Amino acid sequence: MKINKYVEDLKAKSAAELNDELVAAKKELFNLRFQNATNQLDNTSRIKEVRKNIARIQTVISEKAKAAN
Repeated sequence: MKINKYVEDLKAKSAAELNDELVAAKKELFNLRFQNATNQLDNTSRIKEVRKNIARIQTVISEKAKAAN
């Protein structure tokens, strides 16, 4: 249920907001990977979660692009 709500929130956003969200998620993923490499990361499952969120954001962006054509 939580994931469905997140996807619905993404679908309600504009293309610019989605791009901002994508950039923020990629920065977070970079920081998580950096923390993991330096053994400072406690919750390693967060990396997987952020990667899936990036994929969800990219999927919504491509769906909006197809709908616009």
